[in-house]
Amino acid sequence: MQIKRNILLNPGPATTTDTVKMAQVVPDICPREKEFASMMKQMREDLVRIVHGNLNKYTSVLFCGSGTVVMDVCINSLLPEGKRILIINNGTYSMRAVEICEYYNLPSINFECPIDELPDLDKVEQILKGNRDITLVYTTHNETGTGILNPVREIGSLAHKYGAVFIVDTISTYAMRPIDIEKDNIDFCMASAQKGLMAMTGLSFVIGNIELIRKSAAYPKRSYYCNLFMQYHFFETTGQMHFTPPVQTIYAARQALDEYFREGEEAKWNRHLEVFEAIHAGLDKLGFKDIIKRDIQAGLGVTVKYPDDENWSFEKIHDYCYERGFTIYPGKTSAQNTFRLCALGAITKDDIEDFFVVLYEALKVNNIKIPIHYDA
Repeated sequence: MQIKRNILLNPGPATTTDTVKMAQVVPDICPREKEFASMMKQMREDLVRIVHGNLNKYTSVLFCGSGTVVMDVCINSLLPEGKRILIINNGTYSMRAVEICEYYNLPSINFECPIDELPDLDKVEQILKGNRDITLVYTTHNETGTGILNPVREIGSLAHKYGAVFIVDTISTYAMRPIDIEKDNIDFCMASAQKGLMAMTGLSFVIGNIELIRKSAAYPKRSYYCNLFMQYHFFETTGQMHFTPPVQTIYAARQALDEYFREGEEAKWNRHLEVFEAIHAGLDKLGFKDIIKRDIQAGLGVTVKYPDDENWSFEKIHDYCYERGFTIYPGKTSAQNTFRLCALGAITKDDIEDFFVVLYEALKVNNIKIPIHYDA
């Protein structure tokens, strides 16, 4: 079966292999069968292995939905009655965690930081020291809206120093940038199949401390569908999701996991880094500027400033590239107009070099000055 290959430079879903796509074509099966439960059990263990977790201490819990569903799960399930969550917020995706708290009316502290800077750890410690009712600390590993890499190991150390549980959104780093859940001081992290695993949208998961999940059984039940302990307990007692799982999507994720382990953590990360460096090389050659200092970028995406050129139109550039098999993505920063190029998925340095040939043509066709012009 011939499947057109598109190069997705958006921050997810990512470009997938044909073998992952075709893994969805399977005989119909009831997800309550032992065969299917056995596959999910192995998957749950493999998801923990990716972050080097001890299976006696950590587990994974699967949910249907995009990455936001597991953000919701962790925040609403892990906050005890009368306690507060500290959200270290330097971007759009951390802000989404703030909004989740607002929707559930959860007591929270929104520590807003500049989107192009790392959080001030001294201020984080001051907040923790001055608010001893904080029992959860939350941050985003890679703020995908900008590409900044937050210092999770250091933040986690502070959280534990003051007796708080540390939750990290690793949706855009899991299975790409190496993570060690123990060494990085992470109690809970979360991800989705369609990003680092290079599988399909619709399956997300929480990886976390078993003892803390069990402890959360006594916390307020704020959601019927998105409750971490309930889903964990159902898996442990029946081997199944509480509600109907996305069967074909799970088969694709199983294939993607096999391909992850076959490629290997180090080799896969080096490939993503090569793609990232190729993106920067292409942008530099054309004269584009990015908004985050290179030494604090996560190595998975670049947020690029629009040129100061009267002929610039993101839509026209996007459409020209899209028609030729390359997808670029608008930025998520309110202060300035940007677009993003990401190093996710089953793509290589050669794909990026091919993309910049097309991007160069798009700029020429639209009479945009090369090298790119900026007023300041």
